[in-house]
Amino acid sequence: MTKPTAAEPWPDRARHGLRAGVTRLRRSWPSVLLTALLVVLAVPAALLVAPGFLGPEPPAPAPPAPAWQQAPATLSPEQGLAPLDDSAAVPLAASVTAQLEPLLKTDGGGTFTGLVQDALTGQVLFDRGGSENRVPASNMKLLTAVAALRSLGPGHRFTTEVVAGPAAGQVVLVGGGDVLLGPGESNGDLVMGHAGLATLAARTVEALSAAGTAGEIKVLVDDSVFTGPALNPAWESGDVAAGEVAPLYPLALNSARFDPAVTTGPRPQDPAITVAEEFAARLRTAGAAAGLTVAAAVERSPQPAPAGGPAEGASGEPAVLGGVQSATVAQQVDHMLQESDNYLAEVLGRMAAVAAGQPGSNDGATAAVRTQLADAGIPVDAMKLVDVCGLAMGNQVSARQFAEVVRAITSGTDSRLRAALDGFPVAGLTGTLDTRYGDDSTARGAGLVRAKTGTLNSVLALSGYVVDADGRLLVFSFIGNGLTPGAAGNRVALDRAATALAACGCR
Repeated sequence: MTKPTAAEPWPDRARHGLRAGVTRLRRSWPSVLLTALLVVLAVPAALLVAPGFLGPEPPAPAPPAPAWQQAPATLSPEQGLAPLDDSAAVPLAASVTAQLEPLLKTDGGGTFTGLVQDALTGQVLFDRGGSENRVPASNMKLLTAVAALRSLGPGHRFTTEVVAGPAAGQVVLVGGGDVLLGPGESNGDLVMGHAGLATLAARTVEALSAAGTAGEIKVLVDDSVFTGPALNPAWESGDVAAGEVAPLYPLALNSARFDPAVTTGPRPQDPAITVAEEFAARLRTAGAAAGLTVAAAVERSPQPAPAGGPAEGASGEPAVLGGVQSATVAQQVDHMLQESDNYLAEVLGRMAAVAAGQPGSNDGATAAVRTQLADAGIPVDAMKLVDVCGLAMGNQVSARQFAEVVRAITSGTDSRLRAALDGFPVAGLTGTLDTRYGDDSTARGAGLVRAKTGTLNSVLALSGYVVDADGRLLVFSFIGNGLTPGAAGNRVALDRAATALAACGCR
């Protein structure tokens, strides 16, 4: 054994140790590389299998809902228009006149008349020829609304009945004034179609089956409630051909239209027979299971049903086999005003006459309207009525009379007339005003002005009510006659005038 040499200097010893370490590292390198590779592969594998042992990671807490999505802690105060205040200031007539005069300018020929009143007191705030007779167009329907509500009553309903016919195997469909019949099942949520022929047919079959009726059934129709010409001779033939109105009968489908959604073009020329044919078809379907057949042809009854409606089993009167009832007169009046339905207006006028014991004719209708207006306190001396829908050019009514009618509806003593309030179209929203009040000069009146429109070739009218900026209820009527047909500025002039009233703080 050799003796150790003298201690080596530090740098030499360091080099010797480093050399030895590198040698050991070289010898172990395969093991280190393998270990590192296993670690690299193990980490993703662990991430994949860990949820199976640990369960799903809890979801992150949802962010708090915005305030507008959270349940309210307290109820919001009721919103809407404040009740009218009788103590609100009445506009100054001079201020109202200054507002309206520059707006009521015709586009081309013709003239405008107009009247504005405070609804509560009747004080006249604007008067431009307000007492002059004018052709009013469909503003006439306001007069008819008053007559129908007063004569018939807001809650009255028209009944369409089926009674046993004059001969065996016959049934008679009796028109009672409902011209808004639907072909299908009765639908109590509707005005047009409130009473349905399918429902009436089913009730008729049930009664016939209970009576032991078998074999073929023939349908007759009784439309004798109305008398006189079915078409008013004062109506222009072109208006009739264009579908503005149809021959008048006390029963019709869809207000005497083939399709309720199509309000122009040809209409049934015998609405009563059209109803009878549809009823016969519904009766045929409903009666098939009961062994009943129905003749294809329908006819008018040779004799009217007893006045006032036959009672089942009463001596000398045919038995009632079934019946359906219309929407109320109030609902029909509102529909008439909203849609400006000429046919419905004429029928309501005739039914008002029948209720008053007068003939169900055109002359009876105009007389009934005049009488009811006079009884309501509306001056009628200079008024001339040729029809009750406004289609005839021979009608003559003043803006003052229309303003008084609107005043009677909104704030008069006869509460029955309040039922017509919902019938006034709302500017920019409903009925015949739904597409108006959309430009900058009239937008302030949208949703505020409520008025009945009137349109003929050279006639425009607008009568209604509005609450002004101070909370005062105002009634108005503006009528243009002799206007240039198709001139767009005339309708805008009327809308601007009504808008000015809505924005008026005219003190």
